[in-house]
Amino acid sequence: MRTASSNRAVNVALIGNLLVAATKFGAALWTGSSAMSSEALHSFVDSGNEILLLYGQSRATRAPDASHPLGHGRELYFWSFVVALLIFALGSGVSIFQGISQIRQARVIEHPLVSYLVLALAFVFEGVSWLVAFRQFRRMETRGEQGLYESFRRSKDPPTFMVLFEDSAALVGVLIAAIGTYAATGLHWPVCDGIASILIGVVLGGVAVLLARESKSLLIGEAVSRELQDAIVAIASKHHAVSRVNGLLSAQLAPDQILIALSLEFADDLRVPQIEESVL
Repeated sequence: MRTASSNRAVNVALIGNLLVAATKFGAALWTGSSAMSSEALHSFVDSGNEILLLYGQSRATRAPDASHPLGHGRELYFWSFVVALLIFALGSGVSIFQGISQIRQARVIEHPLVSYLVLALAFVFEGVSWLVAFRQFRRMETRGEQGLYESFRRSKDPPTFMVLFEDSAALVGVLIAAIGTYAATGLHWPVCDGIASILIGVVLGGVAVLLARESKSLLIGEAVSRELQDAIVAIASKHHAVSRVNGLLSAQLAPDQILIALSLEFADDLRVPQIEESVL
């Protein structure tokens, strides 16, 4: 199932981020690196984000009730939007703040080899998570010659693209942290550690804006894809009682749930009971 597939990618990302966060926090305390602290915070925020996505997926599967006759599917979109805000506020904002503090009062990084070792391990953990998320996203979202970005814009399943974007930002952040550590220690420019932290914050901010925009669009209600709309109209047009399809309104309620309203013109020779039978 689609939800089970999304859960797999999120669970793998959660395990990877917990391992990475613990390793980075230890290294940040040992070395005093601002960039490493930003990376640790990034991994910690990502771990919380995966938990929120899993919670949103669980809440979205609840059956319809009197208060929510169309179900709770959009709760997944709400929690996805919260995740995007957390990436921006905690991940990006705190990383930039730490970077500015490091630039104003530059501190020498101690034991840089520890930082390199931790960053290498983090790259491996994040890389495995990214590979799982990428394969899942490509299998579920890409069709034909459609590019990854277009697939992201058309996707109705936030966990699939959120995990992929988070892991992509994490890999870029690890590379930035490694370069910043080298410049701060090898080239004796301690200020570069703070610059690296700011750059990591900028990357997270950019990713957060993209995710927030897409999650907001799904939350307020997106139409289903044009291909699906055309297919529904074609099926309705072939019904023996329908003479013409006047229009269609659609809304995505969940990754696997849609609402369709059709305006149909029935054949003039049909009686009311026959029309009722056709509609039912």
